[in-house]
Amino acid sequence: MKPYSDVTDSRVVKALAHPLRAQILAALEDRVASPNELSQELGGDLGSVSYHVRRLVHLGFLKQVKQTPRRGAIEHYYTAIARPRITDAAWANVPTIVKRAMVDATLESVGRYVAAAAGTGGFDVADAHLTRSPITVDAQGWRELATELGALNARVLEIQRQSTERLAEAEAPETQATVVLMLFDSTDVADPPPATGPRPAVTRHKQAANGADVSLAPAVASL
Repeated sequence: MKPYSDVTDSRVVKALAHPLRAQILAALEDRVASPNELSQELGGDLGSVSYHVRRLVHLGFLKQVKQTPRRGAIEHYYTAIARPRITDAAWANVPTIVKRAMVDATLESVGRYVAAAAGTGGFDVADAHLTRSPITVDAQGWRELATELGALNARVLEIQRQSTERLAEAEAPETQATVVLMLFDSTDVADPPPATGPRPAVTRHKQAANGADVSLAPAVASL
């Protein structure tokens, strides 16, 4: 798993806000691919994908790892070298429209990933966790929640670091785990309809990694 790179400049946050750039970063997290392969996988125009790959290289999140002659041309291959982690200060200075674009792109990616995992039994394993906890808090309670989640995320990264060290020292089975943490203001969000009622309008079907069609329901999307 690639290391995090703290983003402290709101201008860089804006540059990362494009949905296609978020998709490219996710696609190259643990693999190598060319813009041509990415364009076919993501359904984007090759010229547009190539441009955004170059911008991500310029920002320091991707690097070229090889080039291969192909039909009289040179095909360039890239991989991610860091995952952006936006600091609170940088996020505070980002315009609302950019924040919403980034959140939409991230939730779209998370939703697809969660749906694929659910369709392949990812939640069948012991100790898998899925909860939704609507609560009412005051200003102090909100700050305490934010602090606790920040501390938990730091602990998650420390567990990953320790696991990496142990795996390097001895052959042992490893598990690719995903942790999704969210805290958001739901004051203006209507309660979802009962599970036995009509299918919510926001429910969409996503194709899982194994080709199965799985339903991404709001309860899953709001991990």
